[in-house]
Amino acid sequence: MIRNQWYAVLDSKEVKPGKPLGVTRMGERLVFWRNESGEVACLRDKCAHRGVQLSYGCIIAGNIMCPFHGFRYDSSGRGVMIPANGRNAPVPNNFKVFSYPARDAYGFIWIYWCPTLGSSLDPSKLPAINWFKNLDESFFYSTKPDPWDAHYSRVIENQLDVVHVPFVHYNTIGKGCRTLVHGPLAELVNDELRIWMHNVSDDGKTRPMKPEELDKSVSPVYLYFIFPNIWQNVISNDLRVMIAFAPVDDEHTMAYIRFYQRFMRFPGLRHLIHYFGNRYNLKVAHQDRRVVETQQPKPSGLKMGENLIQGDNPIVLYRRRREELQK
Repeated sequence: MIRNQWYAVLDSKEVKPGKPLGVTRMGERLVFWRNESGEVACLRDKCAHRGVQLSYGCIIAGNIMCPFHGFRYDSSGRGVMIPANGRNAPVPNNFKVFSYPARDAYGFIWIYWCPTLGSSLDPSKLPAINWFKNLDESFFYSTKPDPWDAHYSRVIENQLDVVHVPFVHYNTIGKGCRTLVHGPLAELVNDELRIWMHNVSDDGKTRPMKPEELDKSVSPVYLYFIFPNIWQNVISNDLRVMIAFAPVDDEHTMAYIRFYQRFMRFPGLRHLIHYFGNRYNLKVAHQDRRVVETQQPKPSGLKMGENLIQGDNPIVLYRRRREELQK
């Protein structure tokens, strides 16, 4: 995974007021909760006293209390009370749990993943969270978490792959047997990857156009990916599919699949559209999941002995930038 980045790791609704939530993300057991102001906190899920999971405890006055001996920690991970020593006794500095900067934005919970510095980072000096400029509050959305037994890089690459569509999705988004791939054209600007695609039926005479030959106006539908883990498919001006790929560990990913629309504002009809939109998105995703979970090795890399083709250009660009950021 790439250090020093904001990762979307949970849907905002999953972290409820007054209740800690323990999950595995980034290969670590983490605990999330909200303080009295509704702000989100994130610590490693391990008490500094005897190693118990804090997520089994409770929230008192905005602090998390260990279920074993009642030790309390604030949102920075600093110990603020050891009941056995008396409620007003000072807490030694070594009673501290590693914390990550956490924010609630765009309907997601984000953590700034820096596993060596986390607790010592100044939240006010961290970079802003990158988000899609064309996805604003005029859209309504609904979310479906979808677990994958695959490394998050493989799940991301699948959403950048325009070659597989007529084969994996032959009866959904790939209908029409458009197997010949023009381009695709991929551009990377400020860690935002944009992909224009134009697939057509193979008549045996047409040659695939090179990326630089592809006219963007031919295919106004294109893909966005913002490092390190959010993706968007622009289906139309008023309809989008968006996914946050939350890394669980080296072999598992939680994909938060979102259906965005702004053509229906009436609550009853809107909920019905979202229900069917989510069902369809999950059907498409599970067609992908069945295949992607078989890929070896689990994580992707720039050089893995694969034989790539022109249609894989977006994946190569993603891998190259990912490797640069890792270094």
